[in-house]
Amino acid sequence: MSSTSAASELGWPEPLAVPATMRAMLFRRFGPPDVLEQAAIDTPRPGPGEVLVQVAAVGIGRLLDLTARAGNHPYATITPPHVLGADHSGVVAALGEGVESVRVGDRVAVLPGVSCGHCELCEEGREEVCEELVVIGTHRPGAYAEYCAVPARNVHKVPEGIPAAMAASLALLGAVAANQLTQAGLRRGHWVLIQGAASALGATTGAFAQHLGARIIATSRSPEKRQALAATGADVVLDGTAPDFVERVREVTGGHGVDIAVDNLGDPAIWDATIGTLARGGTVVTSGAFLGGQVKIDLRRVYSDCYRIIGVRTGNSASVKELWTQVEHGFRAVLDRTFPIARAADAHRYMEDDNNIGRVALTLEPADWGA
Repeated sequence: MSSTSAASELGWPEPLAVPATMRAMLFRRFGPPDVLEQAAIDTPRPGPGEVLVQVAAVGIGRLLDLTARAGNHPYATITPPHVLGADHSGVVAALGEGVESVRVGDRVAVLPGVSCGHCELCEEGREEVCEELVVIGTHRPGAYAEYCAVPARNVHKVPEGIPAAMAASLALLGAVAANQLTQAGLRRGHWVLIQGAASALGATTGAFAQHLGARIIATSRSPEKRQALAATGADVVLDGTAPDFVERVREVTGGHGVDIAVDNLGDPAIWDATIGTLARGGTVVTSGAFLGGQVKIDLRRVYSDCYRIIGVRTGNSASVKELWTQVEHGFRAVLDRTFPIARAADAHRYMEDDNNIGRVALTLEPADWGA
């Protein structure tokens, strides 16, 4: 098989001459999935330090895509018309001034968090804490389009043999998972609780922890999703809302509790249960509050049992490096399914119906745009 046909089978496009205009999937008003429409817009040009990516695949996120499209984004002001699309993969189509880290034709995955790159926090490698951090597809045009201009420091070369949709699924979620577990001090043999483990980030974090030798307790309120999580290889699968949940966790861990709990949900009742499962010296990591946000914390217990509570907004350069090192050693994200870009509205509806286990992605090969 030729390298060209192999790349095509994996969903990677051949670099084309950059056109003056491109196709994009955008919305002109907030609303349901049907507000997404295909349009022709100007193709961006990469500025100094940027690259132009010919997009192959892009992940769909609840906050970054569904909530933003509906007009309910809690952290950003979005003004239509707007092109969504944060974490994505593609081939480098053009280079801005001063870029030497990649070449035209390289296959890359894009971390969507763009920091200033020069503040004290950025220089410490904590780009996710940068006060000027913006997100591709939220604060600037995204990757529901044939081309997307991004900083060269946000792209990472993708190893051979990785499909484009998998690379897009790894680009953000894998980096966040690596950051979560590194900051929490994950060690082989640790018990790790993943609340809401069927979500894209939850599934990826669980898979990453298991890849590194941890024992996983995955939770879901859905019996069907618990069955699916068990089939994916989680060590223990439980209903995180069950009255005896904490007792069950203590039982399966031999009374120890969990060393690390990942709770991206922010539901007060689930949060209380999460704290109840912690071993002495345990850590809770949160990268979202999709079901609430206002929770109670018993500081006497945090103090006496030496708990840590850590917020992780996104990935950083170190977690990106760790992610792709582990990809070289066999780690893969949990990819639920893909939709062609022409069916972006169907993909949004599929996620709104809470059908997915893991990441849902859009593919952007020429045929995926429809007639």
